[in-house]
Amino acid sequence: MANQIAEFQAKVYVYDLNNCAREFGFKEDEGWELSLATPDERKALEKKYYPIVITKVLPEVLVELFGLVRNKLVQATSNIQNKLDTNNQADSNMQYLVAFNPKRYR
Repeated sequence: MANQIAEFQAKVYVYDLNNCAREFGFKEDEGWELSLATPDERKALEKKYYPIVITKVLPEVLVELFGLVRNKLVQATSNIQNKLDTNNQADSNMQYLVAFNPKRYR
């Protein structure tokens, strides 16, 4: 059941990312960078980059959702950059999956 929920959340998140990329006119060489974030890291990323797409996820599902979204985006485009800091995986304060374009500053 949890796998089905994560799969559905991944589809919705990728759909949102594609819509946002179209809305803001991303070029062929632009893509999303994915990151897991704590509330403080989320705020810092929001202040630094625009546009940014954020979803709050239960910690148990967060790593699985990150993998699903990464796989779906890689299938759609080969330009995506992915970042998973394994040192912070043990940190139970990770609550957000954040996608941002590192080339577009606020």
